[in-house]
Amino acid sequence: MILNERDSRHEHLLAAARQIMTAARTAPKAKGVDIIEIALIEGDDLIVLSDKMVAMVEEHGMKFFLRDAENIRQAECVIIIGTHQLPHGLNCAHCGYSTCTDKPNGVPCAINSIDVGIAIGSACATAADLRLDTRVLFSAGLAAQRLNLLPDCTQTFAIAISASSKNPFFDRKSPNT
Repeated sequence: MILNERDSRHEHLLAAARQIMTAARTAPKAKGVDIIEIALIEGDDLIVLSDKMVAMVEEHGMKFFLRDAENIRQAECVIIIGTHQLPHGLNCAHCGYSTCTDKPNGVPCAINSIDVGIAIGSACATAADLRLDTRVLFSAGLAAQRLNLLPDCTQTFAIAISASSKNPFFDRKSPNT
């Protein structure tokens, strides 16, 4: 039997994406409290995410969302990572407020931000170890958040993943503004 890499690439990439999600899950978390949610997007759902990003440009005028939306269409899959908001009661003042009770609703807990950042770093490091091309996209994460793909999560980020001969997330054309 002869198995051409082109015929098995998508299947391999999805298996690798599952490893990447596990790396994000096992990343260290503040006080050992796991408030991270992780999901994989592929197929037609990539188009839904990309279309949402394009629609959001009308709202805020950030044209780089158009470039990033094209990257989502070029990806084999996308991993989204977000956090539930849970003040840890440390009164660390990293959020800008002296105590957790002083922090207004809607202001993210800095510790939650750190946790999601560590999970993203762990995921991307694993992808690099697997020789996959990735790009962390705040824009796609925000669109995923607006689509409620990770219910009740905020600070959602997306990691676009590709395994092609040319990294589609490198040498990206700058949008007009």
